[in-house]
Amino acid sequence: MHDVAIIGSGPAGLSAALNLKLHNKSIIWFGSRELSEKVGKSEIIANYPGVTMVTGKALNQAFLEQIDAAGLTLEDKMVTNITPMGSYYMILGGNEIYEAKTVILATGAVSGKGLPGEAELLGRGVSYCATCDGFFYRGKTIAVYCAAKRFEHEVEYLANIAEKVYLFAPYEGGGISGENIIRPEKPMRQVLGENRVEAVRLTDGSEIAIDGVFFLRSAVAPAKLLDGLEMDGVHIRVDRHMATSKPGCFAAGDCTGRPYQIATAVGQGNTAAHSVVEYLSRVAKL
Repeated sequence: MHDVAIIGSGPAGLSAALNLKLHNKSIIWFGSRELSEKVGKSEIIANYPGVTMVTGKALNQAFLEQIDAAGLTLEDKMVTNITPMGSYYMILGGNEIYEAKTVILATGAVSGKGLPGEAELLGRGVSYCATCDGFFYRGKTIAVYCAAKRFEHEVEYLANIAEKVYLFAPYEGGGISGENIIRPEKPMRQVLGENRVEAVRLTDGSEIAIDGVFFLRSAVAPAKLLDGLEMDGVHIRVDRHMATSKPGCFAAGDCTGRPYQIATAVGQGNTAAHSVVEYLSRVAKL
């Protein structure tokens, strides 16, 4: 049982992890060592205190060095579900289950809606985890939305299981190929089906019959991740202590709303970490 699970390895997640490490809390931290894609793509960052005109790539590298120096480790697993269990939370990361007394959501700005039909058919042909659900589609036809190159190994895993894979990748320079991998010319617009996934509709109105569809993104939208989490539009509703509507669950960074700034995320991550420490101390006295 961990004291805290941190979801996300951007500036907010890093700030929370560093502060909780200093407080000797046991941490399970989910995220990629590529850290924040948004930060990494920034040409120049000119408004971060103490750093003059740094590139996003250089700042991410500095963050990574700080992570290693602090002895922190990242679990590069997609978190697809968080379930309250009374006095703790159960977290599904990849195909493994973890337990933590508290949670900090630092997922970044994630679309709350997804595609039409996606949320409605989740668990009925829609999946966010290749290794969890891939074996259900052995010898079948599937669609895969791969949001970034770092998920290409999961596409390859699915391609080795399924008979046919329709791959939708919104980035350039992908390295996936195979006899059973087909890349439609038009993007996916909608997931279709009554009781289960039956097809996907493309932006030109054409439809492709499939048995299931996998969405491989950097994060699952918070409202889908934790059932009953109070939202403000697509953002997580928090108070000044970064507490969410769920006891023991806190949030920080872009997932809580604008302004989408690195300094804001770092400050909120710090606040969330201290709120976790206070919460754990209060609960321990009950």
